[in-house]
Amino acid sequence: MEIVTLDLEGVLVPEIWIAFSEKTGIPELKRTTRDEPDYHKLMAYRINILREHNLKLSDIQDVIATIKPLEGAKAFLDELRELTQVIILSDTFSEFALPLMRQLGYPTIFCNSLKVSEDGMIEDVKMRIENGKFHAVDSLQKIGFRVFASGDSYNDLAMIHKADGGCLFRAPEKILEEEKNLHLVTEYDDLLGEIKAFING
Repeated sequence: MEIVTLDLEGVLVPEIWIAFSEKTGIPELKRTTRDEPDYHKLMAYRINILREHNLKLSDIQDVIATIKPLEGAKAFLDELRELTQVIILSDTFSEFALPLMRQLGYPTIFCNSLKVSEDGMIEDVKMRIENGKFHAVDSLQKIGFRVFASGDSYNDLAMIHKADGGCLFRAPEKILEEEKNLHLVTEYDDLLGEIKAFING
């Protein structure tokens, strides 16, 4: 039996931190997992910037409330869920994800959470498990699933390599240069085609 695991940001919805950077006018917040392989280093960097500018979780949530899924994402996900089971594996946080999941029809998502102070400042991240995307794929395989994985960032590479099939989706040039053995697709129709070929293979 097959199952598909997808990244969230950059695959189904815009990058939350880029949207927040543009809204606040703080260019340093544009740095994402497409640029920085070390997720803990990236989040520490972000939290320091938020603290410097006295920006709270609610400020980020206000911006997230304005974000729409990428064009075609909902239709793609609906069609994919008619074919097979789908789990979104994301390093985002439950405090960020709900408005986006509502717009996507409430797909299953495995993500992390935040440690937030009483005054609403983000203090730290609470990871469910280190390298969670890899371990999710590994666990699905251990209970009998063939897994297809797709994402666009450094933190997706472990799950794509671990999966039985997979590809990059709209990944940046830097990752393409480093991962020449991974296939790239840039349109939802092509991603759906890759998944159908995997299911029928």
